[in-house]
Amino acid sequence: MASFNAAASASEDRYTLYGAPGSGATPIHAALTLIGAQVETVDMSPWEGESERERVSGVNPMRQVPALVLPSGELMTESAAILIWLGDRYPEAGLCPAPDDPLRARYLRWMVYLPAAIYSLFWVRDDPARLVPDTAAQPAMLDRSAERIAHCWHLMDTQIDEPAPYILGEKLSMLDLYVTVMSRWTPGRRRFYRVAPRMTQVVRRVDADPRLAEFWAARFPFTLDTGVQKD
Repeated sequence: MASFNAAASASEDRYTLYGAPGSGATPIHAALTLIGAQVETVDMSPWEGESERERVSGVNPMRQVPALVLPSGELMTESAAILIWLGDRYPEAGLCPAPDDPLRARYLRWMVYLPAAIYSLFWVRDDPARLVPDTAAQPAMLDRSAERIAHCWHLMDTQIDEPAPYILGEKLSMLDLYVTVMSRWTPGRRRFYRVAPRMTQVVRRVDADPRLAEFWAARFPFTLDTGVQKD
């Protein structure tokens, strides 16, 4: 009875998600799709220029997406925090280890690693002048940051267990959704497949998950050769 009530509550919950297709809002939207909650999307693309950043500032003073309005009306930002919160709010969806699960520490480690080591680099890649005002030096920064992203993927791949069939074992988790979306960004899936062979099978499995087929087609269509890149 408890799981039935929880599932009913999820379908009645309404969220407003700020972000653009293919952005950091995408794993959140994918998670809400699997959870079965109602989602209204407001597309905003702060990497496209100052006018978009000003528009986002009315929602998030950091002028970044994603931002999520909860059913309570409270605003949440920071993609990892949102995913962790959603996983804990809807345990019946099975998208995260419970607090007393032996996998919980591993889950939290990698959920924080992704934005700290990889996602944060896109803030300067989206607008190199933020940290590198010399336009002649910006190509080197873009090359080196892409190398750093690839290196961080490789480090993660060498430290996880062999997926079985997902990163944390038998169940798809928020971590798999997060990695799947971010691995489509620079330096792209071809490079990701070379540096992260263990996680390659995971992201391909999530790409092909029939529960997300309609969602991917609508919000982040992707093939290896024509996939949308974040920057």
